Amino acid sequence: MTQPLWTPNRRSLLQSAAAGAALATAPIVPTGPFGAHSARAAGTGRIYISHEKSHELAVLDGTTFNVVKRIKTSRRPRGMVFNPAHTLLYVACGDEDVVDVIDVAKETVVDSIPTGPSPEVLTISPDEKTMFIANEEDSSMWIISIADKVLLHEVPSGAEPEGVLVTPDGKTVYLTSEVADMIHKVDVAKGIILDNVVVGTRPRRMRVTPDQKELWITCELSGEVYIVDVASYKVTDVLNFLPPGFRQVDVTPVGLEMTADGKKVWVTLGRANHVAVVDVATRKIDQYILVGSRPWGITFTSDEKTALIANCLSDDLSIVDIASKRVQKSVPTGRVPYTPLVNDRVGWAPVGN
Repeated sequence: MTQPLWTPNRRSLLQSAAAGAALATAPIVPTGPFGAHSARAAGTGRIYISHEKSHELAVLDGTTFNVVKRIKTSRRPRGMVFNPAHTLLYVACGDEDVVDVIDVAKETVVDSIPTGPSPEVLTISPDEKTMFIANEEDSSMWIISIADKVLLHEVPSGAEPEGVLVTPDGKTVYLTSEVADMIHKVDVAKGIILDNVVVGTRPRRMRVTPDQKELWITCELSGEVYIVDVASYKVTDVLNFLPPGFRQVDVTPVGLEMTADGKKVWVTLGRANHVAVVDVATRKIDQYILVGSRPWGITFTSDEKTALIANCLSDDLSIVDIASKRVQKSVPTGRVPYTPLVNDRVGWAPVGN
């Protein structure tokens, strides 16, 4: 049974909306195979970075890495995800309980979708019909119909859910709970948790191998990455990190990115100010790369030549050459950068950042 997008603690905020067409303006619906603005939007190579404290997205030119624009958003933008055509960018704004919708061609906010308290990370289904949002302060994940902004399911979770990953068939979502130290396996159609697996302390983000056989999960406060076998839903391996000159307590992994062939994983190590490059087959650390202060979010360009790392305490973006594993440039971007995304490909991704 569908529900209108409000809960008792949000009723006063939304009571002025008109019945039947409540919750803001009509959604933006792309037209054609890649959307109405695809010629200008898709494949530009522009980089978008959300900033928790300056309440904006910085837009960088993908060649010069200069900041060319700033997009004001609702307060505390964090997780972001493109629609498959890259005509729209969805941004979770934690202090105003909304997902801002950005028209990528215009580079401006054109709509918003109400959420539960403090949305942090989100993703969308492969058919672009459904949005999955981790509400940090509500201990729940909302499953929302994007077209009409209707709450389809509210899935109770462990405290402080964050990482969200949906399978390519759109039937299953994996959700991290920072306080419960669990990864929930959620049935999308029923809106219920099917299974849980206990991992390290404060799990944050996930990636899945291309063969869909393994989940890799960062655990911030235990300083580890857990590997879970998808079929058995059991932990099969645990990786530890310790860059030279740092103590174990400094190692606080959050972000991770996996190469398209599934052979390498890059892990941001938070207070340890490094990124670790891990060989997936051997589970060995190839190299530690010194970046900025407290690296957080990470993404690759589609050619996998460049890694983009948001450093939340030095307020900059590290541009890393993947082949040499060397920092090429550090670009000041804004206050507390959280998520970097690059608009140089068209297609659906199973996770938000």
